[in-house]
Amino acid sequence: MFSGPEGASAEMFTGIVTDIGRVRDVRETERDRRYEIQTAWDVSGIDLGASISHAGCCLTVTEKGADWFAVEVSNETLSKTTLGGWKAGDGINLERAAKLGDEMGGHVVSGHVDGLGRVVSITPEGGSHRVEVEAPAPLHRYIAAKGSITVDGVSLTVNSVEGRVFSLNIIPHTWDVTTLGRLKVGDPVNLEIDMLARYLARWQETA
Repeated sequence: MFSGPEGASAEMFTGIVTDIGRVRDVRETERDRRYEIQTAWDVSGIDLGASISHAGCCLTVTEKGADWFAVEVSNETLSKTTLGGWKAGDGINLERAAKLGDEMGGHVVSGHVDGLGRVVSITPEGGSHRVEVEAPAPLHRYIAAKGSITVDGVSLTVNSVEGRVFSLNIIPHTWDVTTLGRLKVGDPVNLEIDMLARYLARWQETA
């Protein structure tokens, strides 16, 4: 499994997206790739060094302007997440790190991407959408029906699992206020398995 937020401390998130940011600039640096992210948040309240979840990947703020902030991403992260495909104009699910006492609206999310899934079908069902995602092996073994999973930074409940494919029911609100409503069949998505499943997997590896 891939892990390790870019220079960030061990922050926690809830998988509740509070803004769709937009990539305003992409630049290669001597070491990494630098992204500038435009946001509706009050940037004056974001400290340099703050941890922010970007489509489920925890990144550290290195610079900021009036309505934007910058993050730097290593080649390792670019190759193992959807971040390597970001370009100017793309929308990004954003969530600031949770603070002690914050309401837990989703589930405990670390901001560590475990693997890349692939959207295999999108079916409207009433006002909602049923989305099926194929998970990579062996990650699929840790995804269970009625369990939690984070998809592109959004906390969701797994409806069912068949082989490596799991299904999700995306309600209209989530469809509208996150980038999930822009998904197409074949798109890659960042996956983070439930924290309990992560620890269970580690226990099994070391038992």
